[in-house]
Amino acid sequence: MRAGAREGTEAGEALAHLCRGYWYPLYAHVRRRGYAPHDAEDLTQAFFARVLERRTVGRADRGRGRFRSFMLTSLDHFLADERARAQAQKRGGGQFVVSIDAESAEERLRLEPADTRAPDREFDRAWAMALLETVVARLRAELEAAARGGLLEALSATLLGARETQPYGELAARLGMSEGAVKVAVHRLRRRYRALLEEEIAETVDSPDAAREELVHLLAALRG
Repeated sequence: MRAGAREGTEAGEALAHLCRGYWYPLYAHVRRRGYAPHDAEDLTQAFFARVLERRTVGRADRGRGRFRSFMLTSLDHFLADERARAQAQKRGGGQFVVSIDAESAEERLRLEPADTRAPDREFDRAWAMALLETVVARLRAELEAAARGGLLEALSATLLGARETQPYGELAARLGMSEGAVKVAVHRLRRRYRALLEEEIAETVDSPDAAREELVHLLAALRG
C-alpha cells in the first residue's frame, strides 16, 4: 500500500525496497519462460519501469491474495503484451529502475538443479529464497552496525538447523567464547532472525493470520 501511493518519499522507498528484494524471482521466471539472458534483463527492467510509471502495486488488493501472486500475474500479463513487440519497452529518463546483476543471476540459475515443477511453484521457491536473503542482509547490517558482523558469519549455519545438531563446542573454541555464551548468542540470533522474517512477510499481507499462512507456504516451497 505504501509503494502504491501516488506521492511521497515513503512510496518511492517502499517500491525501491520491494524491487531490490524481489527482482531475482521475476528475472528467473522470465528466463524460464524461454527468453535469452539479455532479453530477460531488458524485460525485467521494463516491467519494473511500468510498475513505477503506472503505480501497479497500488492496484494490489491485499484481501484477495498474496503480493507475490499479484506480481507474478502482473509479470505474465506484461510478457503477453511484450510478445507483440520486437524490443523491450523503452524506459524514460529519471525513473527508478532496479539494478539487475544479470551475470550473477545467470550463475545462480546455472547452479540451481533442473526443476520440472510448474512455473508458479518455482517462482514461489525463488521468492522464498529472495525473502530469506533479504532477512539475512538486514540482520547482517544490524550486526555490523553494532560491530558484531563476524558473529553472523560464524553462526549463520545455526539459524535454521536443529538445535541439537549445532556444534556449540566447536563454535565456542573458534570464537573464543564459552559454550554457554555461544548458546545465548545463537538463541538471540535465531529470535532476531525470526522477528525480521515475520516483519518482512507482514509487509506483503494484510493480517497476522495471513502472515503465518504465508510463512508456512514459503517454507513448504523451499522444501519442494
